[in-house]
Amino acid sequence: MTTTLTIDRVAGQGDGMAFVVGGAVFAPLTLPGETVRGEVVDGRMETPEILEASPDRIAPVSPQYGDCGGCSLQHWASGPYLDWKRDQVVRALAGERIETEVEATVAVPPGTRRRLALHARRLEDGRVVLGFKARKSWRLVEVSRCPVADPRLVAAFPTLVKVAGAFLEHPKSAPSLHVTWTLDGLDVDVTGVERKSGGLSADRQMQAIRAAREADVARLSMAGETLMMARQPRIQFGPATVPLPAGGFLQAVPEAEQAMVDRALAAVKGAKKIADLFCGTGTFTFPLATVGAVLAADASAAGIAALKAGIGSAKGMKQIAAEARDLFRRPLTPYDLKGCEAIVFDPPRAGAIDQTNQIKDTKASVVVGVSCNPQTFARDARVLIDAGFRLETVTPVDQFLWSTHVELVGVFRR
Repeated sequence: MTTTLTIDRVAGQGDGMAFVVGGAVFAPLTLPGETVRGEVVDGRMETPEILEASPDRIAPVSPQYGDCGGCSLQHWASGPYLDWKRDQVVRALAGERIETEVEATVAVPPGTRRRLALHARRLEDGRVVLGFKARKSWRLVEVSRCPVADPRLVAAFPTLVKVAGAFLEHPKSAPSLHVTWTLDGLDVDVTGVERKSGGLSADRQMQAIRAAREADVARLSMAGETLMMARQPRIQFGPATVPLPAGGFLQAVPEAEQAMVDRALAAVKGAKKIADLFCGTGTFTFPLATVGAVLAADASAAGIAALKAGIGSAKGMKQIAAEARDLFRRPLTPYDLKGCEAIVFDPPRAGAIDQTNQIKDTKASVVVGVSCNPQTFARDARVLIDAGFRLETVTPVDQFLWSTHVELVGVFRR
């Protein structure tokens, strides 16, 4: 049955939500205040017709809008969109009974994302295409333009198609090309290649290597194992130049990374010794080392090796000690963190509850939490607050433009 509804707000997953008798109805790609009409099935109006549009609705910029699963909020004006991201942080904190100053969301411009995961498929006509998954589907949406991506990545799409074709040897392979723009050009790591039948054949590996060389790819790897490296891909972190490990983690947008680093640096100013936990390859480590000595730890042995390799590339830094250690299984204890006046931690989406329980018992006077998940950040923040820390401020950062994801930096003091 066709139903007419008024959208009350945008929910956490980005769909418009209308409150009705008996519950709520979700309608994708809609905005607060809009009147929509469509068939409701199991609490969803999957293809809403917009009868009355919100004044905050703007023209989308992507040719794949509405089909591609990414950038699902690009129809929303910047002001209310950024306010909504801030509100997601406020709501997450409220769930743990935390009230603090939540600053305005830090915006990033289009065309700045240096990392993309491009999925490859072979069509029935034999043509290989690259793209992103469709909304709520495994279907591939071919892309030739991407408004959030660095133009240098977009320019490489046609040549990357040839690289992708080599990895479609087995019918069960569903390769994804994780492409990163570095100081030395494109770094490409391919995952999703079927391995049970023996993996990629030697002939296909050579085909992939030839295609990568023709595309002037700096490095080609498969699930972190290097197949070809014409140049070592490097990244700049503060004063240091660091070799990026194959398949290694890197913040997606340099401007968002800088916004987070700047806030961490301001918070730890004056500290003589700083711990950088879940440090990766040194995103925060090297800037922090311009303030004080740094103790860095991360589970990735390759990341720590890259961090150590970058130490000799810069001058004017304090001492850096780096350790490969799984902080989920073996969090650093107050004894390990002895002498650290400030602690920065940037865990994966799961948060760092065990490590946070160790941090609360240290002598550190300032803690900076960086997170890509407001819910787990709020959970970890509750532990620190109950131990006597005050959450001074939280800054949301819109690293993933027009998506529902929000990063944040929180500063605790006692």
